[in-house]
Amino acid sequence: MSFLEILLIALSLSADCFAVSISSGGTMKYINIRHIFRMAFFFGVFQAIMPVIGFFLGLNLINYISKIDHWIAFIILVAIGTKMIYESKKIDELNCNENRGCPFGFKTLIILAVATSVDALAIGFTFSLIKTSILLPVIIIGAISFIMSIAGNAIGYTGKHFFENRMETIAGVILVLLGFKTLISHII
Repeated sequence: MSFLEILLIALSLSADCFAVSISSGGTMKYINIRHIFRMAFFFGVFQAIMPVIGFFLGLNLINYISKIDHWIAFIILVAIGTKMIYESKKIDELNCNENRGCPFGFKTLIILAVATSVDALAIGFTFSLIKTSILLPVIIIGAISFIMSIAGNAIGYTGKHFFENRMETIAGVILVLLGFKTLISHII
């Protein structure tokens, strides 16, 4: 897998972090830099850990599914991409009021970090199927998610909700296209 493909996957996976960060930053009357870095840390770490878990799960199953691994990778990438495109149409707002937890609280950050990194688990599984090393992708995915979270909070705070849906749609399209590329490269 090329560096460009890894970078595109990292950008696609970070779109959820970016969208949630925009929503989080957009709900704040005043934003605290410590909260922004806390969210970025949680998102970056979880986005880096989940592909590793998926990768090792995939390695344990590779002998059983090696003849259809490209189809599985295709289905996973297209499914995640399609889900991201669908979800881009219905991103919920996060609020810091008495009825809901503030998005920068510890419990909320854990939930958000897990929710935004489930796709990364599937990508890690896909990396094992296409026999890609996990170290470089994990570093890039974690770093990009960290940076995108910081950027999302800053954009959300200053520009509110202009970008979030568009980024999620673009990320979904990228993953769908990578899924087709994976399938075509194994068929041809």
